[in-house]
Amino acid sequence: MSTPNGFPQHSRVCLTRSMEGGAVQDLQAKKAGKAAKKEAGGDGAPPKIGTPISETLKLLPEELKANMKIKSITPRPPRKPRLERAASLDEKSWRKWRRFRTSQESLTDPNETSSSNGSLQEASPSPPIRGRASPCNPCCQQDSLHSSPDALEASPGGKSRGGASDLGKRASEISSAFGGLLRGKGFAGGKPRLSQIMPARPLPPMELNVASHSLRTANRIDADCLDYRHYSQHKFGRVSSSLSDSRLQGNGSLYDNCSTDSMKSTFSVLTPIRAKDVRSRSYLEGSLLASGALMGAEELSRYFPNRSMGIFVATWNMQGQKELPANLDDFLLPTDPDFAQDMYVIGVQEGCPDRREWEIRLQETLGPHYVLLHSAAHGVLYMSVFIRRDLIWFCSEVEYATVTTRIVSQIKTKGALGISFTFFGTSFLFITSHFTSGDSKVNERKLDYNKTIQALTLPKNVPDTNPYRSSASDVTTRFDEVFWFGDFNFRLNKDRETVDSILNQNPDTDVSKLLVYDQLTSEMSRGSIFKGFQEADIHFRPSYKFDIGKDSYDTTSKQRTPSYTDRVVFRSRYKDDIQAVKYSSCPVIKTSDHRPVFALFRVKVRPGRDNIPLAAGLFDRDLYLIGIRRRATRELLKRRERKDQRSSSICSIS
Repeated sequence: MSTPNGFPQHSRVCLTRSMEGGAVQDLQAKKAGKAAKKEAGGDGAPPKIGTPISETLKLLPEELKANMKIKSITPRPPRKPRLERAASLDEKSWRKWRRFRTSQESLTDPNETSSSNGSLQEASPSPPIRGRASPCNPCCQQDSLHSSPDALEASPGGKSRGGASDLGKRASEISSAFGGLLRGKGFAGGKPRLSQIMPARPLPPMELNVASHSLRTANRIDADCLDYRHYSQHKFGRVSSSLSDSRLQGNGSLYDNCSTDSMKSTFSVLTPIRAKDVRSRSYLEGSLLASGALMGAEELSRYFPNRSMGIFVATWNMQGQKELPANLDDFLLPTDPDFAQDMYVIGVQEGCPDRREWEIRLQETLGPHYVLLHSAAHGVLYMSVFIRRDLIWFCSEVEYATVTTRIVSQIKTKGALGISFTFFGTSFLFITSHFTSGDSKVNERKLDYNKTIQALTLPKNVPDTNPYRSSASDVTTRFDEVFWFGDFNFRLNKDRETVDSILNQNPDTDVSKLLVYDQLTSEMSRGSIFKGFQEADIHFRPSYKFDIGKDSYDTTSKQRTPSYTDRVVFRSRYKDDIQAVKYSSCPVIKTSDHRPVFALFRVKVRPGRDNIPLAAGLFDRDLYLIGIRRRATRELLKRRERKDQRSSSICSIS
């Protein structure tokens, strides 16, 4: 039983007996102690939660300290710590303090400084964010252990030394402390300890991911191609997105940037196909803008967002040599630009006797990413068209035709070979030619050109994309994009000594003085040949005539003048559809008296219709398998050679 002053009854009796034999000063000290006690806690209430016990002892009078000494002598078991009751609070008690904190938020002023010395007050200047506990320093956790848990049950209407704002702040701090207790971390090692309070931070944004994990993993870009997005957008203007977000948004389906990006790639990526699109139409017939059309605008934008593709065009007079170069990488895969093209077209004059072996070597060099769409030959004129394997479904049937310019048609060393097809809605024509040779036979070469454009019967079954702009007398007007390349045999109208002196003065790339004497440049400027065609600027040395295996021009008794006989020209129905990226030769291949010449282009592609004869993915499968097998074998041999070199370099010293 306790007295109104808050002390046990037997202690009160001992205190009374001591007062009867004492002086009057003891009574005055007692009254002063009661007044100080009432001012500190009022009605015997314990100290507030924010005041440590050490601070409370400083406020008590000397009489109270004396009584506490008397109390320590009494054989009375101490009271159990009431913090255990706080740790076992149920959800109802937690909600009570949540409502209490909410009701006091309007009274909280973050700019007001409280006079309380409570450790929780000092450590948490602002309310918690998003239901998380407020940050707390180590001293906060230590001081909070000295706080009395009895204050948790104090009435909100009780008086506080910090005022109304102090009360609101303390309520938020207490709720944070109770959060750790309810999570089961309130006690450790038998001692009452508050759980570690995590720092306040904003919650992460909610992510609604509609893409499966397998789809996101399959479409992940390799580390070697991470810079392709920036490079292609800067160099070629190709945007890396291959699927519009508006398509998903417009359908009313759930989407977000993360799931949409998982279906995007720099190269082509398979996108989901709606069942209603499959039901509504056939993929073999359709209009230009029909949803799901194989050759339509939607499919074109997915593979080529900027509607432009890269094309590699090359010509090489092999001089009929049986020996093929050991490596074609420098020819087909130049280091500038960094990325391979979408289509490779290679024309050969005076080709090697084994045409199949030549095509296998091309397939081996280009690797498994490319397939042979079509190849054709006219005597010793060869042409091979390789395309990326994921683009073969957008090609029409491939057609070809030949023209012989010799008087005796059985001799097929001079003439032309043309291959044509439609890719999406853009028609292409590739012609490789070998015109009449001789320094002074300019008119004969012009006759070869005129005969070719009149006698080349293309297209055959594939319809013309724009028949209103076609001419029956000129095959080059019946296609959107035309590339003509080969050994045109046009020479330099200058003697050997003058040409050699110019080459010695400008050993690098300044060949403008030589082009003044170029026959083809002169004839094209007059419009007598290659009407409507263009040629990129020339910055390489003449490709003819070299000593085989050497970098020196003809040193035989004939002393032929170096000339630009091997050329690549182009034309288009629409302005600026073709842009030349690079025009150069390959000086490292020295198995012929000609150097290979190649050009890189960016070509605009338009959507088309599905009601044309389609190739339906047809390609030379046998050539593909042989080329890939050789490529793998070559790589294994290289690894074995490197391993043998490392093992042979190890020697023992006795």
